[in-house]
Amino acid sequence: MASVVAQCHYIFGLRTGVINNICYFDEQTVIFPCGNNCVRYNIDQRWQRFIPGTEKSQGMQALAISANRRYLAVSERGEKGTITVYDLQHEQSRKRKVLSGGEVPVLEFVSMAFSPDSKYLIGQAGAPDWTLFYWMWEKQKVMASVKTTGSTNPINQVSFNPQDNTQICVSGNGVFKLFRYAEGALKQSNFLKLESHNFLSHTWMSEERVIAGTETGRLLVFESGDLRWEMSVTTKPATQEADRQLERRKPEVKCEGAAPARMPRITAITSYSKGFACSAGPGTVCLFEKTEEKDNYRKTREIRIPADPCSNEPSHAEQQEMVTLCISPSEETLVTSTDRGQLYSITLSSAEMSKGEQAHFEFLSHSFHSNIITGLSICIRKPLIATCSLDHSVRIWNFETNVLELHKEFQEEAFSVALHPSGLFILVGFSDKLRLMNLLIDDVRTFKEFTVRGCRECVFSHGGHMFAAVNGNLIHIYSSTTFDNLLNLKGHNGKVRAIVWSTDDSRLVSCGMDGAVYEWNTLNSKRESESVLKSCSYTGVTISPDAKTIFAVGTDCTLKEIQDCQILREVAADDVAYTTIAMSRSGRVLFAGTSIGTVRAIKYPLSTQKDWIEYQAHSGAVTKMVITFDDQYLLTVSEDCCLLIWKIIDKEGRGLKRDKDITYAEEILITKSDLEEKNQIMMELKTRVEELKMENEYQLRLKDMNYNEKIKDLSEKFVQEIESLKTKNQVLKTEKEKQEMSHLEVTREVVEKHSREQQDFESTSNQKLMLEYEKYQELQLKSQLMQEGYERQLQAMEDSKGRALEELTLFYEAKLQEKMLMLGQCQDESRQQMREFEESKKQMEEDGDREIQDIRIKYERKLRVEKEINLRLKGETGVMRKKFSSLQKDIDDRNVEIEKLRVEQQKLRGVIKSLEKDILGLKKEIQERDETIQDKEKRIYDLKKKNQELEKFKFVLDYKIKELKKQIEPRENDIKEMKEQIQEMEGELDQVHKRNTQLELNITELKLKLKATDKEMHKETQRVRDVEALVRRFKTDLHNCVGFIQEPKRLKDSIRELYEHYVQQSDVVDIVGVDADIQREYSRQREHLERNVASLKRKLAKDTEVHRTENVKIMKENVSLIKEINDLRRELRLVRTQVHDNKSQSGISKKKLSSSDLTALTSVEGRGLVARLNFEEEAERIIQLQRVEIQRLKMQMQGQSHSLIPPSSSTKLPVLTT
Repeated sequence: MASVVAQCHYIFGLRTGVINNICYFDEQTVIFPCGNNCVRYNIDQRWQRFIPGTEKSQGMQALAISANRRYLAVSERGEKGTITVYDLQHEQSRKRKVLSGGEVPVLEFVSMAFSPDSKYLIGQAGAPDWTLFYWMWEKQKVMASVKTTGSTNPINQVSFNPQDNTQICVSGNGVFKLFRYAEGALKQSNFLKLESHNFLSHTWMSEERVIAGTETGRLLVFESGDLRWEMSVTTKPATQEADRQLERRKPEVKCEGAAPARMPRITAITSYSKGFACSAGPGTVCLFEKTEEKDNYRKTREIRIPADPCSNEPSHAEQQEMVTLCISPSEETLVTSTDRGQLYSITLSSAEMSKGEQAHFEFLSHSFHSNIITGLSICIRKPLIATCSLDHSVRIWNFETNVLELHKEFQEEAFSVALHPSGLFILVGFSDKLRLMNLLIDDVRTFKEFTVRGCRECVFSHGGHMFAAVNGNLIHIYSSTTFDNLLNLKGHNGKVRAIVWSTDDSRLVSCGMDGAVYEWNTLNSKRESESVLKSCSYTGVTISPDAKTIFAVGTDCTLKEIQDCQILREVAADDVAYTTIAMSRSGRVLFAGTSIGTVRAIKYPLSTQKDWIEYQAHSGAVTKMVITFDDQYLLTVSEDCCLLIWKIIDKEGRGLKRDKDITYAEEILITKSDLEEKNQIMMELKTRVEELKMENEYQLRLKDMNYNEKIKDLSEKFVQEIESLKTKNQVLKTEKEKQEMSHLEVTREVVEKHSREQQDFESTSNQKLMLEYEKYQELQLKSQLMQEGYERQLQAMEDSKGRALEELTLFYEAKLQEKMLMLGQCQDESRQQMREFEESKKQMEEDGDREIQDIRIKYERKLRVEKEINLRLKGETGVMRKKFSSLQKDIDDRNVEIEKLRVEQQKLRGVIKSLEKDILGLKKEIQERDETIQDKEKRIYDLKKKNQELEKFKFVLDYKIKELKKQIEPRENDIKEMKEQIQEMEGELDQVHKRNTQLELNITELKLKLKATDKEMHKETQRVRDVEALVRRFKTDLHNCVGFIQEPKRLKDSIRELYEHYVQQSDVVDIVGVDADIQREYSRQREHLERNVASLKRKLAKDTEVHRTENVKIMKENVSLIKEINDLRRELRLVRTQVHDNKSQSGISKKKLSSSDLTALTSVEGRGLVARLNFEEEAERIIQLQRVEIQRLKMQMQGQSHSLIPPSSSTKLPVLTT
């Protein structure tokens, strides 16, 4: 059987207290921290991928994403603060590098940033040192570090210049510094005294401009590290000089200090192409854009967080403080996170378009809990999860669709929650009362209250007919139908921390802070079993599916398996306290939550070894844990305000097998008043639609009349304009002819002038070319003479250089011969040592048969001898090094002399610089060859020494290995034989145990069967005896009765006595039972009729839906007809414009024609006019036919609307265009 594992499936929540806790990966995906994970959330498709945190970390501190969106850096606090860099392009977001402060002790990194090319990373360490580290992160190399501030002025943000890898900005309380990386160190490049400002955030606007926001709502603009101007986020900016701002800053600080609560804090600021966005106090973000003026910005829009309609105080949502602002890569969406763990977004285009209206944020995904989650519950009939929190809210989630179905806030804190198995009711324990509520379609409403104050635990039974509620150390059991208090379970001396029902609801298990685990009978309130351990304060309990085993966890860091009032096993938890526990319905696995937020999957049956798998889940203690009824999902909640859904699978990745498929119910509750109110609204909307139809028809008629009048007026105007244009056209023609004549004369004059100028220019240019050619010949002769002189000088220099080179080569060859002689001496010494070594080796081989102790003593002596030889050789190497250093000094002196000679040559022959470069190149080559010779000599010497040492070690180790192998081989053979025997014996022992257990089971079954058959046999024999005795008594009484056959009265009395004596009351009851059958038949017929009525109602609803769709279809056809009318009207307009164009063209052509052709043209124009009139009449006739068709369709719709439900008000007709 494959072991069971859990896999992160979905998570609801946001981890607060993390710097830069929301960032974009791409246009659809954001990354944010939740629990002890980083979540990659796709906004469109709503899927999540998880990047788990590292083990034993004390929580995330900050996030940073690279400029190319490939790498994510996560800062985590622990015994030693670390930064982990993940590769986001990898499918599993694999870990790339882990960075730390090295030898510098760092507890945490409070802020980070990647360089523009993503190769470097900066990290600001926290108190008390406040050291800034500059890494080349791929090589895990600290390039530089610097202390940025004192212990009293914390740093809030660090960032890179977006155009420069070497410039860094650091801001904090009274700190605004620019650093530049140069020559392996970070050096401060600006020096400003800004102790009066607490900079909470900043952003780069360009390569030299930075905008910073303060705690008092001021925006300060710096250029090249100097303060240029400042403005308030609540007023329009005033551009002034820096010195004036510095003069006025002191009185402003005093005024701000007088009323600090009114000043908006600029906690987040981010830039984009048009300007920047910044927070401006609780629940507000301001957009600033560049103005045409230089160095100025204008506030264009305020975006606010909307009020929460589900809260008892809707304005609380508007008071949230913005923590992080982030703009998508295409600059379409702005996302923000708040200090209450909520995520909001808005499209910037919609914010800019809604001018005159207040722009509001929307939830990025859902509304999350903002405080510790105290309660968790599920139901059977629906895929719902209920949670409650200290933020006064109750939320209903759907774990199949991963959405928030419903949420509502109350006046009091909610401590516990329980869903009814049907999913239609919810039980919530508040600080003042326990309330039973209905889960309506859009609300949670109370309908029954119980006087249980501060109920920390409440649970419905699996059947839903009862629920248990904890009141301190008492457990009350109520009926879910009559709301009566059925039982009160007393026995705990401390507060009850957990309760759980058995599968058949006959048992209830509870555990408390007094160290007691009790099993109660829910029928008679008796205590069935108990286990008390006063040294442990229990926090969680669960029960196995067969209700025989109880599992409990508490403060003693162990998991206890309890059966029959005895603790069977205790499994230690490695110094981590378990807070809650749950067991799957199949009984294959236990899940436990810990105080550090991890979840463990523990294999069942339990073993004393640590047989579990641990998962990184939450950043706080796990408060509640539940497994769904189909064993598909594990649900955990924690003090970090997060709900985490786990998919339970086996190691092959498949889900667990279900006993039967669960089909979830789709029914919802709605009150009668709400239904009537909605029906009333529907009726009002129907009447409104009818009124709008009538009004629309009336408006259409009015528009038709107005447009007809306008068409007449326009046609008259156009005729007049055509006539005026004809006259203007004639005048323009005459002017055109005059201008053409004048233009021809001007062009003739210009051409003549151009030809004259061209001839003059050619003559002058020819003269200049001749002069230049003569100059060129003179310069060529000069260059030839200079070239010959330079060649002679070069030849002389080459000869002198050759002589110098020959002298230098002879000198260095002599030195090389000396070195070679020394090297030969060293080689002779090494050969002599090799001979000595071979002789010692022969002696060791001859003495190899002696005992191991003698060998060890001899080896030690030889070691001493070798050490002495080694010391002597080291002395010789020291002498050689001194000789080498003296030779090196001589070489350096000679180099100095050569350098002096080179300087003299440079003074004497300063004209020829190229030859000096050749000399320098040759010198460098000589130096390189000297260095290579020295390196090779050193390498030869080192290799010889290593070779000698390795050969010595090899001989000794070979001998030892041979001896040890001789000793080990027989023992290994014995151990193998013994292991095989043990395995065979263990296999036989297991088989024997299995047979014994099987035989014991068979014996117990047979004994039970034997007892049962004996009891049945005794019962049957007793029954037979009783019947025979009864028959004998009846025979004797009947015989006595027959004796009175001659006396009717006595016969009657004796028969009556016989009847009363032998006829039982049960026989009479059988007769009465006939009436009950009739009653049941009546109720069955009544149920049948009710079902028929319900089916008829459903059919009626379907028919109404069909009629509604037909009505919508007719409406759509009406819309298409109106669109066709609009198209026809546009065509009509085009035709009329064409007619007017034809008129104007015909008028122009008239004036061009001669008087003889005028009569023929008028006849043609008359025919065209008749055609045009016929076309207009045809168009008018088509429009009239379309109107008649529209009227007929409207009458048809009105006739159908009396029998059908009209369409909803959301279907609007398009506006008629003319």
